[in-house]
Amino acid sequence: MEEGAGEAPGLGRSAASKDFRFYHMDLYDSQDRLQIFPEESTRMRREGVQAEMTHEPMRGGVKVKAPRDLGEEVDELVHLYGLEDDHELGDEFIEENTPRIEVSEYPSYMMMGSEQRDWRPTGEAAQGEDLGFMGWGSAGQCQDLREAYRYSHGRASEEYECYVIPEEEDEEEAADVFCVTCKTPIRASEKDQDEHKQHEVTPLSKALESAKDEIHKNMYKLEKQIIEMENFASHLEEVFITVEENFGRQEQNFESHYNEILETLAQKYEEKIQALGEKKKEKLEALYGQLVNCGENLDTCKELMETIEEMCHEEKVDFIKDAVAMADRLGKFLKTKTDEEISAQPDFEDQTLDFSDVEELMGSINTIPAPSAPVINPQAPNSATGSSVRVCWSLYSDDTVESYQLSYRPVQDGSPGKEQTEVTMTIKETYCSVTNLLPNTQYEFWVTAQNRAGLSPTSERAVYMTAPCPPIIKSKEIRSCEEAALISWESGNLNPVDSYTVELTQAETPGASGVTESVVGIPTCECLVQLQPRQNYTIYVRALNVGGPSARSEPATVHTTGSYFSLDEHTCHPRLTVSEDGLTVVRSERRGPAKEPVPSDAQFTRCAAVMGNLIPVRGRHYWEVEVDECLDYTVGVAFEDVPRQEDLGANRLSWCMRHAFASSRHKYEFLHNKMTPDIRITVPPKKIGILLDYENAKLSFFNVDISQHLYTFSCQLHQFVHPCFSLEKPGCLKIYNGISMPKHVTFY
Repeated sequence: MEEGAGEAPGLGRSAASKDFRFYHMDLYDSQDRLQIFPEESTRMRREGVQAEMTHEPMRGGVKVKAPRDLGEEVDELVHLYGLEDDHELGDEFIEENTPRIEVSEYPSYMMMGSEQRDWRPTGEAAQGEDLGFMGWGSAGQCQDLREAYRYSHGRASEEYECYVIPEEEDEEEAADVFCVTCKTPIRASEKDQDEHKQHEVTPLSKALESAKDEIHKNMYKLEKQIIEMENFASHLEEVFITVEENFGRQEQNFESHYNEILETLAQKYEEKIQALGEKKKEKLEALYGQLVNCGENLDTCKELMETIEEMCHEEKVDFIKDAVAMADRLGKFLKTKTDEEISAQPDFEDQTLDFSDVEELMGSINTIPAPSAPVINPQAPNSATGSSVRVCWSLYSDDTVESYQLSYRPVQDGSPGKEQTEVTMTIKETYCSVTNLLPNTQYEFWVTAQNRAGLSPTSERAVYMTAPCPPIIKSKEIRSCEEAALISWESGNLNPVDSYTVELTQAETPGASGVTESVVGIPTCECLVQLQPRQNYTIYVRALNVGGPSARSEPATVHTTGSYFSLDEHTCHPRLTVSEDGLTVVRSERRGPAKEPVPSDAQFTRCAAVMGNLIPVRGRHYWEVEVDECLDYTVGVAFEDVPRQEDLGANRLSWCMRHAFASSRHKYEFLHNKMTPDIRITVPPKKIGILLDYENAKLSFFNVDISQHLYTFSCQLHQFVHPCFSLEKPGCLKIYNGISMPKHVTFY
C-alpha cells in the first residue's frame, strides 16, 4: 500500500498526522467497494436513512449504496456520526452555485488503493481494536471526515484554508471592437455575423476614448452645475441675511412708532385727568359755599324761632317791647333772598376725546416691510453697443417695490487721485438701457429698491462692459492669392478686446449684401482667410468683448484672381520712391538722396532695393514685373532676415534674377549665395513673370511676351518669403499682381 503523500491541494499544510495511513480508494463511485463501517454500527444508524437505502442493491450479502452525489454522501456520513452539531461545521449547505468537485480533485487522504479495499475490522481484530469515535477509526479519522465535509462545502475553517477551485474555462478571444448599435464590445470575428452585420462598429480604443470624453464632458457639466449651485446657495444666504436685516429694521420701526403713540396717549391722559380734577375742584368749592351759606341761614332761622318762643312766654309789656324789635329783625331776615338752586349739578358732563393725532400716528405705521436688496444680474451676451448697455436685476422675495434707483460709474483704472463721477437714475422696471457711454469701457452698476417703508440695502456691484469700436481694415496691407487672403486691421480701442470676427460677402456685382462666411474667435488683428478662386469678396471686421460685437468696419475688397501684395516702404532704400498704390518703384536721376535717410534696421543700405509684403499663404503665387531692356535691375524673393547691407542674391537667404546692360550687351544672372548657372538669354524680356511655388519649393522666371521659361531655382523655403526688387541705375519697375496665372506657367 502507499502511505500518505504530501499536502492536499488547497489545504495549506499536511493533510493528516504521520500515524494515519492513507489509502487510494474510491469511497463513492467504485462498484467493488466494501462497507468501511462495522456492521453493528451500521445497523444501529440505518433507521435514520431507511428511506434512502430501501432501493440500494445487495452485494455479497451486504447492502451497498448506489452511486450518488459527493455532497449527499458526505452529508450522510455527517448525519450518521453526529457531526452536524459540531461548532466548526455550522449550519451550512451546498448551494446551487457552489462548484462541484470531481473525485480526482479530492485530497489524497480520501483516496484509497484498490488493494486495500477490505480493511474493515472483523472478528477478534475488530473487538480488540480501539474503534475510537462512534466505532469508526480513531479521533484523527473523524477529524479528517470533518475536513472532508468542509472541503466538499467549499469552506475554510480556523485550522485549514480550503478553497474550491472551479475548473478553468478556455480563455475566449478578447473583444477588440465595439458595436455602437448594441452598445456592447464584441470580437472582430463577430461583426460579420447576422446579429451585427448591419450595425455600426468602431475600434474598442476609439469607443473607450469617446466614452471617456463623454464622461469628462459630463463631469465638467456637473462641476459647472456644482459651482452654480454653490453660488446660488451663497446668494440665497445673502438674501436670507438681507431679509432678516430688513425685518429687524422694520421691528425697530414698529417699536419706535408704538412708543411714540404710547407717549402721546400718556400725555393726553395726563392732560385730561388734570382738566377733570380742576372741574371737580371748582364744582366742589361752589357746592361747599352754598352749603355753608345754607347752614348759616338755617342757624339764623333756628335762633329766631327760639327767640320768638321765649317772647311768647313773657309779660305783655315785655312782649310788646321785644316784639317790635323782633318784627324789625324778622322783616330784615325775610327780605334776605336765599339761593335755593344748586350752582354745580352733580351730573357728569360727557367729555369728547380728540384722538385725531393718535390716528395719524397709527396711520403712519406701515405694515409693509422695506424691500430686500435687489439682485443685479450678470451681463448677458450681446447686451451692449458701443455707447449703451442693458442692465437687468431681480428680487427673490415678494417685496412691494415702488421704484428702483440705479447707479453706475466707470471702473477705477487704479490711478490715484482720479475720482469717477457717479450717476443715479430712478427706474420703475427691473431693467434699464443706459446710454451715452464710452465704447469698450467697463462700468460698475448697483441698484436699490424703495417703497413707503424706505430704501432697501444696496445690491452687489456688477461690472458691465460696452461693445468695442469698429476696427479699421488696412486695405493697403491686404495680401491675397487665388485661394486665400491675409487681412490686417487696427483695433481702434484703448482697452483690449476678447476676439475679432471677419465677415465675408461674395459679390458678383457691387452692392450685393448678405454674409457668405464668417471667421470667429480671431485673437489678433490679422487673419488668413481661405477663399474661392476667381471671385470678388467684400470683407468686414467686427470686434467682440463680453458686451457683444461692435458695428461693422468699413468694407475692404479682395479679388482672388491672383496673388496680390504691395511694396513695403519701411524697407525702401533712400534713393528709391514707392508710388501711392504700392506697385511701382522709381529711382530718380539725382545722384544724392532727396532727403537724409532715417536710420532703420529694415531699410536696405548697400543696394537700392525694396521688399514687398510677406506672402504668408501656401500654394503657387504668380506676378509680373515690367522692365526696360537697358535697365540694371534685380527681381526675386528673400527671407525676412535677409542682410540689408548686402546685395540681393549674395547670400543664402535670397534667390534673384539680375540684369546688367553695358555696351549693347545684356548680361543675365540667376544668383543665390553669389553663384549663378551659365545661362544665356537671346531675347531680352520686357516683362518678367515670376512663379513662387511653396509646395514644391521652386522659384521660376519667365519671358512673358514669348511665353519662354528662363530658369527655375530649387529653394529650401523653411519659412515664408518677400518679393524683392532692386534698381542699380535710374529707372522704374512696375509690378503687376492679382492676375491670373498663364497656361504656360502651370507646367512648372
